[in-house]
Amino acid sequence: MKKITSSLLIAIFAGAITLGAYKLFFENTNYAILSNDDSGPTFTTSLKPTSAKGAGINEIDFTAAAENTVNAVVHVKNVTLSQGPSNPLEFIFGSGQNARPQVGTGSGVIITSDGYIVTNNHVVDNASQLQVTLNNNKTYDAEFIGADPNSDIALLKIDAESKLPYLAFGNSDNAKIGEWVLAVGNPFNLTSTVTAGIVSAKARNLDPRRGQSFIQTDAAVNPGNSGGALVNTNGDLIGINTAITSRTGSYVGYSFAVPSNIAKKVVDDIMEYGNVQKAFLGISSIPLNTKDAIEKGVNDIDGVFVAYVQDDSGAMDAGFVEGDIIKQVDNIKVRKFAELNGYISSKRPG
Repeated sequence: MKKITSSLLIAIFAGAITLGAYKLFFENTNYAILSNDDSGPTFTTSLKPTSAKGAGINEIDFTAAAENTVNAVVHVKNVTLSQGPSNPLEFIFGSGQNARPQVGTGSGVIITSDGYIVTNNHVVDNASQLQVTLNNNKTYDAEFIGADPNSDIALLKIDAESKLPYLAFGNSDNAKIGEWVLAVGNPFNLTSTVTAGIVSAKARNLDPRRGQSFIQTDAAVNPGNSGGALVNTNGDLIGINTAITSRTGSYVGYSFAVPSNIAKKVVDDIMEYGNVQKAFLGISSIPLNTKDAIEKGVNDIDGVFVAYVQDDSGAMDAGFVEGDIIKQVDNIKVRKFAELNGYISSKRPG
C-alpha cells in the first residue's frame, strides 16, 4: 500500500512539474517579477497596454509622428574649457593648468525652417563651442541666442543651406493625463531614438524654490535626451524633455518635460526682447487638506488657497485677499499652486 501511495504521489508531482513547464515555455503567460531592493519594484510583463479609450496599443499609429519628429530633433554637442588640474602634481604645485576641452551632449528641436532650435539651458550652459548634427548627419556650428535658467530653456540658431524640417509648438494645456506621447532624442549618443509612454501627471514641481510645472511621463528618457521633443500622436510638440528622477542617473520610470506653452513663451521673449519677460501674480499659497481647511474655516479645498498677497502686486490691484481660493484661470481649472504658476509662466506681464 505504501508503495502504491508513494508511486501515486510521485506521479502527481511529476505531472505538476510537466504542466508548469508547459505553461512556462509554451504558453504566452503574463507574469510579474518584484524585487525588494532599494531601487523599487521591477515589473516584467507581456501584457499589452491599452489607451484610456480601451484601444490596444497596436491600434494607435505612432509612425507618422515619429518620422516627422526624428527629422526635426538634433544632436547638440557642447564644448567647454576646463581650467582644473589634470593630475595630482598640478593640483599640489599649481603648474601647467592649461584649459582643456570637455564635451557634453544633448538634444534640441528645430522650431523654424530657417534654423532656430530650442533646447535645455543645462545642455548648452557655459559652452565655448556649440555644434548641431541633424538627422541626415549634416553638422553645423550653432550660435547661442539666449536662455532662461529658471525654466531651463535655451535658444540656438544654425545657418543651413536650405529650409529645415521643424516642429510647431502645440498647446500643452490640452495634454490629458493618460494620453500617449513620444519622447525623441539622443540618449547615450544613440541618435534619433524614439520611446513611447503616457502623460502620468501635469504641473509636477520638483523644486518648490523655482516654481516648476513639468509634464510627467513614463516614456523612457536618459542622459542625452535633455532638450529633445515630447510630442503627442498627432506630432504636436507639447514639451521639451528635461529631467528624470533616479537613484542611478538613468531612467527608472519617470521623466519630466517643460510644457510647450512655457517653452514657447520663453523663446518668443528671447527672440523679441533678448531676455525673458516674467509674469508675476504676487501671491503665496499653502496646500490645504481637510484638517487645514477646518482650522481656517474653508469649506472648499479644490483650488489654490491664497495665503498671502504681496503689496503693490497685480493680485492686490485685482482685489485678492488672504483666504481667497483660485479655481480657474481663463477657463482652465487649477487645483494646486504648480498648475497656477505654470499657467502664469506662459504669460507676459500685463
